[in-house]
Amino acid sequence: MRPLSLLTTLVLLALFSFGSALSYGSVETGWQSLWRALSGQETGAARDVIINLRLPRALTAFCVGGLLALAGTLMQVLLRNPLADPYVLGTSGGAAVGALGMLLLGLSGVWLTAGALAGAGVSILLVFGLAQGRGDWSPPRLLLNGIVLASGWGALIAFILPLSPDRNLRGMLFWLMGDVSDPDWPTFGLVILPLVLAVAATLARALNVLAHGELQATALGVSVTSLRLAVYGLASLATAVAVTLAGSVGFVGLVIPHMLRLLGARDHRILLPAAVLAGGTLLVFADTAARTLFAPRQLPVGILTAFIGVPLFLYLLHRTRPSASP
Repeated sequence: MRPLSLLTTLVLLALFSFGSALSYGSVETGWQSLWRALSGQETGAARDVIINLRLPRALTAFCVGGLLALAGTLMQVLLRNPLADPYVLGTSGGAAVGALGMLLLGLSGVWLTAGALAGAGVSILLVFGLAQGRGDWSPPRLLLNGIVLASGWGALIAFILPLSPDRNLRGMLFWLMGDVSDPDWPTFGLVILPLVLAVAATLARALNVLAHGELQATALGVSVTSLRLAVYGLASLATAVAVTLAGSVGFVGLVIPHMLRLLGARDHRILLPAAVLAGGTLLVFADTAARTLFAPRQLPVGILTAFIGVPLFLYLLHRTRPSASP
């Protein structure tokens, strides 16, 4: 697809996903009620459901999906590995341990955010500190340390869960599987998402060069070490914020970059904003299905993304040519 056509299609899909998310649920309000609520003509319970419950949840899902897709795109270029995703270097594990530690102490709200960001920061320092060696932050070294660190965080999570009170255990498990049911407005995510995208967009040309190899990037004057630090920092920040908002939601950051590359978005000046739109739209649709299919019961959105992501990724692997990888 041409870049303009691709971005236009993604914007329209994003708008449709929001309309669907605000119109459907355990209490079906419909598109007419949605229009009346948004125009101020609806003042009853339907308006409260749409504005105070569904809209913050849809915005949270869009922020999380956009952040994960953006982080996955950056990670695949950083590691030159088409199987890289936002969680591969252990950032999400550190954020999850920090957040679960706050929940274990009975804290929530801003403390949950602070714990997740602190855990992600520790993970970043450990990955780069262990991988530095003689100053060589090569992709294989980063990847190996990230995988080992992620396993360590997983062990800590398994240690925390049995120690948690029974009344907190269900909420922790839902959070670990990916859950956007918190009705609060995602102010933090709405600030971080455009900020990370704007900074990443300034690196788009350098990322295009880096995707063809480090030697070529160095020959063309790109400071590879500085670029790696910037890309990893942005991807880690995006991942940490996404995990803070919704826990661990899988496959979004892995599948979306592949899908967009197959549609022709190889230039990172197009790929980065397209990833945000596509990832956010996918997660809004998935969350709408998660709270609608078995209403009034709600599923963690991470389960739906896994059901969607596994067959879609297998299909994309079957269709992908060698040149489609970063």
